Amino acid sequence: MEDLPPGFRFYPTEEELVSFYLRMKLQGKRLQELNRVIPDVNIYELEPWHLPRLSGEVCRRDTEQWFFFIPRQAREVQGGRPSRTTGSGYWKATGSPSYVYSSDNRVIGVKKTMVFYNGKAPAGRKTKWKMQEYRAIEADATPKLRHEFSLSRVYVISGSFRAFDRRPLGTVTREETSQQVRRQHAAAAAAAAAAVSSDHVQDTQMMEKRSSSPECSYSGGYDHVHLQASSAPIDDFLWDWGQLDWL
Repeated sequence: MEDLPPGFRFYPTEEELVSFYLRMKLQGKRLQELNRVIPDVNIYELEPWHLPRLSGEVCRRDTEQWFFFIPRQAREVQGGRPSRTTGSGYWKATGSPSYVYSSDNRVIGVKKTMVFYNGKAPAGRKTKWKMQEYRAIEADATPKLRHEFSLSRVYVISGSFRAFDRRPLGTVTREETSQQVRRQHAAAAAAAAAAVSSDHVQDTQMMEKRSSSPECSYSGGYDHVHLQASSAPIDDFLWDWGQLDWL
């Protein structure tokens, strides 16, 4: 690949990483070509600053990001959690797993973001090295998370905005739809609660007036109104998030 034109960069979208590169790897297709772009490296056995020189030919001169296929560890095969501890530190997950979407808004994989810490857990010192690890979802009758290989994007925090996920503008994900519906439910619940509170104040004032009047007396109680926002699942992609926690 020495004949690459000046300025050429390997800058795939998340959809391309999962739906093409990772899927080709899992299917055992075009392995020689894939290896020249994304090699097999157990990055958890190495320090992150040693990884750029082990990247594929296309990415080796890149100064921002590098890609690797990570084989499944033996301890994972036996049902254990993968080891992410190197000689000088460890990788720690940040945030929760999230879905990777295709351009037609289908869930095709999941990703986790991790940060490298120098030292021993839990008192390590946070560094500028970060990683996004992707796993593919096999879209059969019952969706299945593939574990044989994962694909990682290793990069250094630069402080500038990174638009790794270049989905077309106007694409509305199920997650975004769910958030909108939840906000609507919360607003409706708040409005109803305010209405009940206002009615309660008015009834209390009326009760005080009646009890203070010599012509009538009042005794009794209020029926308590319990407002509860709907907790029914909005996302129709049925998946147990606990299964996505591969840490």
